[in-house]
Amino acid sequence: MSTLTSRAEPSRTTPSARPDHRVTGRRVLSSEWAKFWSLRSTWITLGLGLLFLVVFGLIAASRYKFMNGTPRMDRNFARATAVSLSLFGANFAQLALGVLGVLVMAGEYSTGMIRSTLAAVPRRLPVLWSKAAVFGLVALVVGTLGAFTAFLAGSGIVAGTPAAMGLTDPGVVRSLLGAGLYLGLVGVIGTALGALLRSVAAGISLLVATLMLIPGLASLLPSSWQDDISPYLPSNAGQAMYALTHDSTTLSPPAGLLVFLGWTALALAGAAYRLMRSDA
Repeated sequence: MSTLTSRAEPSRTTPSARPDHRVTGRRVLSSEWAKFWSLRSTWITLGLGLLFLVVFGLIAASRYKFMNGTPRMDRNFARATAVSLSLFGANFAQLALGVLGVLVMAGEYSTGMIRSTLAAVPRRLPVLWSKAAVFGLVALVVGTLGAFTAFLAGSGIVAGTPAAMGLTDPGVVRSLLGAGLYLGLVGVIGTALGALLRSVAAGISLLVATLMLIPGLASLLPSSWQDDISPYLPSNAGQAMYALTHDSTTLSPPAGLLVFLGWTALALAGAAYRLMRSDA
């Protein structure tokens, strides 16, 4: 009697497809976008920036309307336009947006969350570029929206006065867009300072000093030095971006944009260098 021996063929299993967990620029950007909007401070500070830009612009327009034609009006204030009045709050909005930019980056260092972020993105630099891009875009949108809102409301207040202007007047749209771009770049600089100094207090202090204190100290220099140095300071170059007119002591809007872009690139370069060379 013969015995038949059958050999069982080895089972063929199809390996399950592994999920793709590669770190890509789009995924880092999406992650930073989600983190940005998950914080309550984001909504509060953005709201304050928008509020400062609109409310202070309306206050300036109302004050001009009230004092128009009276002897108490300051000579410089008398030469104001609807654009300059509506953008009066840009100096206050830049602080709110710049501070939020510092918090976007330095806040992770203060909480220790940066270690998890850099462990997920070992190359590090995509984190900086993504944070700067996300907040820069948001600050640009908020600043532009606030500038146009303040102008449309303020121009209605000063209607019938020498300061009255409309959107179709030469240079108006360019100035309003320039203000939004300036505020967006301020947000990027704030993010870079947060990465460079890794401290919320230090980043905010340097931001305030750069935008507000240094221009004031520059006025103490001899007048010959002021003409050579003052126009190229970050805040003065930024204000030239959205100025309706300029003279020999200020930069033209394109020149102001180039100078301010240079300051922004310098801040990002310093932040990138420290991020790559230092541990979290």
